[in-house]
Amino acid sequence: MNHDPVLELQQLSHVYVNEKGASLAVEEIGLSVSRGEFVSLVGPSGCGKTTLLSLLAGLFAPTKGRVLLNGELVTGPSPKVGYMLQQDYLFPWRTIRDNAAVGLEINGHKTAQALKEVDHLLAELGLPGAGSRYPHELSGGMRQRVALARTLATEPEVLLLDEPFSALDLHIKLQLEDLVQQTLARLGKTAVLVTHDLAEAVAMSDRVIVLGRNPGHIRCELEIPQEIRFAAPMEARKLPGFQDIFERLWEELEEEDEGRGPNG
Repeated sequence: MNHDPVLELQQLSHVYVNEKGASLAVEEIGLSVSRGEFVSLVGPSGCGKTTLLSLLAGLFAPTKGRVLLNGELVTGPSPKVGYMLQQDYLFPWRTIRDNAAVGLEINGHKTAQALKEVDHLLAELGLPGAGSRYPHELSGGMRQRVALARTLATEPEVLLLDEPFSALDLHIKLQLEDLVQQTLARLGKTAVLVTHDLAEAVAMSDRVIVLGRNPGHIRCELEIPQEIRFAAPMEARKLPGFQDIFERLWEELEEEDEGRGPNG
């Protein structure tokens, strides 16, 4: 892993304003993600995990502070950043190939060669020959593979993953964790995952950032030991030391819940 930062959050604060008034979602967040690193964000509901992903994606500007991608200010969405969500949002009337090529079409890069590469990507992700099928013919786990192919087809440098496995059955979820981690490692991608699943965060990440709430802030971070980092997520769960890290994260979140009342 290269230690040059790809993503940087510098003194980031964000305020949401609505008819009820203003609320501080996240405050003074400083975070740097290195090239090729896989970082997870965990924390209680309302700690700003999805807000941070949206700011990283350039979907809106922070109230205060800066988001940098490769040292340059993020002012809006970029083809260098791919975003994968919990729902697959596949168009039911489009074939799997055409769904996976949506980003290429938007970017004006949907060529015959690019579609061949989409087919190759689908095959690599366990969907060989599925390009001419339709979303209703696929299971939830297969549809998430298509969503991953769509995210990777535009060749982003960074992937933002917002609970992409949480709606899936456990055995499918574990298979997809392995597939995603191995695919991103092989392609040298940088990834930020938001998850409520602490075991998933430990199994997939190089580093886990624990967020606290009222307002969202970084409570602590844990470096995952090398032997767990280098194992596939399904194998990582069986290693000595895995449970210790899981319990440390659990304790941090328990303390967060006990230490802060509803008004912070």
